[in-house]
Amino acid sequence: MIGFIWRLLVSSILLALVITSPVQAADRITFWFGSAQRSLSLNSLELYATQVYVTPELEFYLNQLTKAQQQQLQTLLQQRLEVSPIAISQVTYSAIGEALLQQAGNVIQTDTRQNGFQALRAALLLAASDPDGLTAINTLRQFPGQSIHVDLDQAFNLATTLDQSKTQSKAIAAIQKTAAREANQTRINFAQQPDLRQPGDSAWQRQTQTIYDASRDRSVTFDLYLPPTQFTELSQPLPVLFLLHGAAEDRQTFTYLAQHLASHGFAIVVPENSGNSSQRFRQFLQGQAEQPDVLELINQPLDVTFLLNQFQQQAKTEPGLQGLNWQQVGVIGHSQGGYAALTLAGAPIEVDRLRQTCQQPKNVGISQVIQCQLLQLPAFRSNLHDPRVQAVIAVNPAISQLLGQSGLSQIQVPVMMVSGSADLIAPTISEQIDPFTWLTTPEKYLALIENGTHFSVLAAGSLERIGLPIPADLIGSEPTIAQSYLKALSTAFFQTYLAHNSEAKSYLNAAYGRYLSQPQLKLSIVRSIPHL
Repeated sequence: MIGFIWRLLVSSILLALVITSPVQAADRITFWFGSAQRSLSLNSLELYATQVYVTPELEFYLNQLTKAQQQQLQTLLQQRLEVSPIAISQVTYSAIGEALLQQAGNVIQTDTRQNGFQALRAALLLAASDPDGLTAINTLRQFPGQSIHVDLDQAFNLATTLDQSKTQSKAIAAIQKTAAREANQTRINFAQQPDLRQPGDSAWQRQTQTIYDASRDRSVTFDLYLPPTQFTELSQPLPVLFLLHGAAEDRQTFTYLAQHLASHGFAIVVPENSGNSSQRFRQFLQGQAEQPDVLELINQPLDVTFLLNQFQQQAKTEPGLQGLNWQQVGVIGHSQGGYAALTLAGAPIEVDRLRQTCQQPKNVGISQVIQCQLLQLPAFRSNLHDPRVQAVIAVNPAISQLLGQSGLSQIQVPVMMVSGSADLIAPTISEQIDPFTWLTTPEKYLALIENGTHFSVLAAGSLERIGLPIPADLIGSEPTIAQSYLKALSTAFFQTYLAHNSEAKSYLNAAYGRYLSQPQLKLSIVRSIPHL
């Protein structure tokens, strides 16, 4: 239970937490279940964390856990996050963090059994300021009052609401069974076909430009990957792809993918979402900027439309932009960028449903809290569709509340959704698998990466640029495998639906997923999901 609560708080630290001053620090944890209670000293937990010594009072609790859970508890108790007090203080003022701490405070309460929201803020900040650093043990020790009260009824309710493990296991098994059956029906020897994980034969050059949008008083900086040849020498218009990064990412996050797709004959545009980029997050955590703006949920897709308009106008006079197909473009986005891709493809924001859902007091996860922040805006444009967008790939999007079934059902262009089963930021069931079933477009694909996380497809060094440590289990392992999947699948998908290469479609099936799949991160590709 302590492990679950700390895991929730670690996730909360990514986005939230403020300052109060405790009078004295707690030295015991009291667990309540109905009217029954039982207590445990923090000293017992500390001895277990540092010396693997089990006191008699701790033995009762450990006997309720499996060996694996006991090891996980010890690891969580020992784990130290290198976060500065300034970063904790800054994140504190985030509405997202406050909402998450309010939920955690329903479980971790003060010694008068009040919501522990303020006390949790204090404990986290003081632990970050302490020489022993931000660890679970030190945070518990800094908790104000004589004891920490843990309401197990509230904890079980929260765990039940957020835990998708049973449903997820069933869904993954069904998807893998479907993929295996479909793979057995395909007789293609992919070992004798071109390896789409490898670079193509096309040369490319990268240039960086900035264009000012006077209507929004906003500058858009982007990288443009183009072949070095004159477009007049091309036999047909070159297909164009936009790559959209997620929150706390930047243009460099998917450089590997931009280069790969450029080598396969695509022109690539990679805009920087300045109000939500890694630089903006880093400045915010250092106290040098305001918190990232929720308006970026609207601005990011509008940046694509703005750039398309500019490119089409400039192409009339600039040879460097002629010969590109600006009327039929593709978009691939990660996380927030995946949401933006789907809005551009035709899914409107379901404002009324979002308002109704977000006003209901209930336990929700990080992805839902983030999506509900859009309602902070007094007004916004809900339909961001750009008819020039003809195919999209959404990787780890959080869309269940923002777009919903009625919004996603309006998309009529080909869609691929990429999901990781170990994604704790945008959980696979609620944010990708269920939304995938809401799509009505006949050309749709789900690529499920078992054990893939929210960060598996990010380039090396992307997270370090934020300036906030991410726990290793949130990042996951073997990112190069997940990246190779994304390179191959995006090449096949856009060759099929933008370059109109009929041979490329032979890769878009379960058999190719099985061919690519590695034991560490198993890959399954399906066109539909059986009723669960």
